[in-house]
Amino acid sequence: MRYRRFGKTNLNLSTFSLGAMHCLSSEEVFQKTLQTAISLGINHLETARGYGNSERFLGRFLNQDLSFPREQLYITTKLTPTPDAETMSRCLDESLERLQLDYIDCVAIHGINTWEHLNWVTQPNGCFLALERALDEGKINHIGFSTHGSLDLILAAIKTDLFEFVNLHYYYFFQRHGPAIELASQKDLGIFIISPGDKGGLLYTPSSLLKELCKPFSPLELTYRFLLSDRRVTTLSMGPANPTEFAPIIPLFEQDDELTEVEISKLNELEKHLETVLNTDHCRQCYQCLPCPENINIPDILRLRNLAVAYDMKNYGEYRYRMLENAGHWVPGNKGNRCTECGDCLPRCPENLKIPTLLKDAHQRLNGASRRRLWE
Repeated sequence: MRYRRFGKTNLNLSTFSLGAMHCLSSEEVFQKTLQTAISLGINHLETARGYGNSERFLGRFLNQDLSFPREQLYITTKLTPTPDAETMSRCLDESLERLQLDYIDCVAIHGINTWEHLNWVTQPNGCFLALERALDEGKINHIGFSTHGSLDLILAAIKTDLFEFVNLHYYYFFQRHGPAIELASQKDLGIFIISPGDKGGLLYTPSSLLKELCKPFSPLELTYRFLLSDRRVTTLSMGPANPTEFAPIIPLFEQDDELTEVEISKLNELEKHLETVLNTDHCRQCYQCLPCPENINIPDILRLRNLAVAYDMKNYGEYRYRMLENAGHWVPGNKGNRCTECGDCLPRCPENLKIPTLLKDAHQRLNGASRRRLWE
């Protein structure tokens, strides 16, 4: 395992972190998964108040007779933003109780996803005040935030200079948040990438076409290498459901050097394939089509269509598309079938895409039954 400095926190974190959200089928599975992670050199365990029994299971695990000191592990939990300090203070104390800890290494405000959330953080008696008090009292050591929000919102949150780390969506197949990575790095924030194998493309179960295009690498390997080669990034979240799911990732634990010529060539080939297949239907993610009068998430829908058409990443597209209109501010915006063909977006598209037609096509390709969040 390799380790990197987590920005201004100065914590030395493993380049892979264990996200304790998926391994909740039983407490026995949870404990075996954590034991395996630690034996492989992972020293950063991440949970959240909203992840079912995760905090309770982790608390009981940490209070066993472990073969190493608690100080060798770094624990992060996440608390959703609240409009007042008192509510956040109560939530933090409840997490400390569930985790059975005197202090938590890192607390992230979980989901600064809207401008209202950011206002709750920055207002005089907002939820950040409670975390500042907890910092002074030694209940927590470092404060950060996670986000599923827009790029503009993420940049604004980073510019508050309130935080020491950020949890971000940023992957080979979603590079929209590149400017946030750059700004966070300039401000010396630790950078935690959220679930690259899952939210980065369901890459544990890739399509046959994508596997063929990535040879001699696996799609999972190639996207992890894309991130690991970026020295601005500290750690990547992985969320195995059981100990067996570590196997595909173990060979990458020591691979954090620069991309090789072969890897760069393969990534370039993927891009060329995308260009060739999509041709004049290629949405290049400029976001100039927004805002949409019907609140349709046009860029992300067309991104999912790009991936489904070019790489047969239909399962991933369905997985993410079904969350629209079902996950609130976590996956904002309406589906493509809400398009009224008003034409408002058309003159703003530099590629002259037939956006209403593409939205209808994306809806036909990707729509399916609604999907519950994993911890519900």
